[in-house]
Amino acid sequence: MPGAAVPAEREPGTGHHSSVVFADDQEWAAHLCAFVRDGLARDEEIKYFADTTDPGRVLRTLGDAGIDAVAAERRGQLSVSTAAQTYLAGTGFDPDAMIGLWYDAVEESAARGYAGLRAIGEMSWGARDIPGADRLLEYELRIHQEVFERLPLTAWCFYDRRLLPDDRVDVLVGAHPANRGGPVGRPVLRVTPLTDRPGLRLSGSAGYDTREAVAAAAAAVRGMPTARVELDLAGLRHLDTASLATLAAAVADRPAGPPLGVRHAPPPLRRLLDLFPEFGSAVEVLDR
Repeated sequence: MPGAAVPAEREPGTGHHSSVVFADDQEWAAHLCAFVRDGLARDEEIKYFADTTDPGRVLRTLGDAGIDAVAAERRGQLSVSTAAQTYLAGTGFDPDAMIGLWYDAVEESAARGYAGLRAIGEMSWGARDIPGADRLLEYELRIHQEVFERLPLTAWCFYDRRLLPDDRVDVLVGAHPANRGGPVGRPVLRVTPLTDRPGLRLSGSAGYDTREAVAAAAAAVRGMPTARVELDLAGLRHLDTASLATLAAAVADRPAGPPLGVRHAPPPLRRLLDLFPEFGSAVEVLDR
C-alpha cells in the first residue's frame, strides 16, 4: 500500500468521495459542469475518466455551458482520458493498482503547482464482464480510509442508471459517504465507510444472498491502514455464521493488533459469539 501522506485541511462534510446517480444526459451535463467550474475556481487540476462517453463530447458539453475547456486542457489543468487508461489499465481492474494511481496523480498535480486534484470517473464498466469488476465494491469501501483521508483529492463516481442494474447501483452508492445524484433504493445489505473513525457501517441483512457484499466489507477491513477498525451494526437485522467467519478471517489476515471492535452489536451477533467463542479473538463487542 502507498506510504502515509499528510491529510489536507478540509471543510467538514463536503463529501470528497461522492456518488452521482443520473438517468439522462441533462443530469450528466449538469453534474459535470458544476464539478469542473468548482475545480477551476479553486485552481485544482481536473481529470475526467470516461467509459462510454466520447472524450470529445465532454469538452463540447463544457464549452456549450460557457466553460473554456479547450484552454484548460491546453494549459494542462483539465484532461479527459478513458477507463481503459486508468481503472482498467493492464489485464483488468485491480483496486491496489488504482489506489497507487491516485497517490501518483496527486503527487504529480502538486508538483505542477495545483491546489489539489479532482476527478470524475464513469463507473459503468463495473456492470460488464471485465476481470476484477467484481472487486468494485471492495475498492469503493477501501478508498475512504486509504485515499481520501490522506490526500487532497475530490472525486465523484458517475453511475448511469441506463447502464447499470438498479440493485447494483444501490449497493455501490452505499459505499460512498455522500450521494449527489438521484434517489436510490435500499439494498438487502448496505455497507458504508464510517466518516468519524476507521471502520464500516453494516445495515440490513448479512447472509448467503449478500455474500459478495460481505466479502467486499472483509477486504476493506483487511486493508485499512490503522490498528483499530470498528463496525457499527446498529442497523443490522441478521448475520449468519458464514458472514461472521468471513469478517473474522479478514481480521486474522491483518497485522497483529486489537480485534475488530463492534458497536451496537445486534442479537444475532451476540448469539453467534456465545455459540462460537473462537470468534471472540477476532471480534470485540465494545458496548456490552
